[in-house]
Amino acid sequence: MIAHLKGKLTYKSPIEIAIDVNGVGYQVFVPLSTFYALPELEEDIFLDIHTHMREESLKLFGFYTTDEKKIFEKLIAINKVGPKLALTILSGMSPTELFTTIDSNDIEKLSTIPGIGRKTAERLILEMRDKMGGISIDSEIKKNSIPQNGLFEDALSALVNLGYKKNQAEQTLKKVYPEGETGESIEDIIKKSLNLLS
Repeated sequence: MIAHLKGKLTYKSPIEIAIDVNGVGYQVFVPLSTFYALPELEEDIFLDIHTHMREESLKLFGFYTTDEKKIFEKLIAINKVGPKLALTILSGMSPTELFTTIDSNDIEKLSTIPGIGRKTAERLILEMRDKMGGISIDSEIKKNSIPQNGLFEDALSALVNLGYKKNQAEQTLKKVYPEGETGESIEDIIKKSLNLLS
């Protein structure tokens, strides 16, 4: 099992990244919170890793903080919550928001995340409440603004992979990212879009 990876960041998108470790490239799937904190390409990176094995597939999921990894592992232990949905949850709200949502039994807010219906939200809140011990939320991830080319396409790809319909995501992005506008980071664009979509 791979517990962490330290190497050079050779590729990044809002959904997955590639880390070169001594000449071996590892594909790692990440939540948006980790994507926001990534360094520039060819810079050193260290991520906590969850190795997910299922039948003949092996996938790596990377996290900027140990607490995010712990939350991810507790989420996938819940019935009918797989790695993709767990990443979507971590991308849709920060650990602090997730804790607050669970504590306040806010089923409606949790249901705004694609792939989570009312029943799943109810079960998730019920089961996660017992699993929150040992996770601190004092330290929020530092979210850097990451300038990239093709911000619109990257943001659209991220929203579609989070479960939003392409047409819906495109319309929302056009509202928050008018053509010709510059100076926005992908973090700002995705955050504004998620606020509108929810």
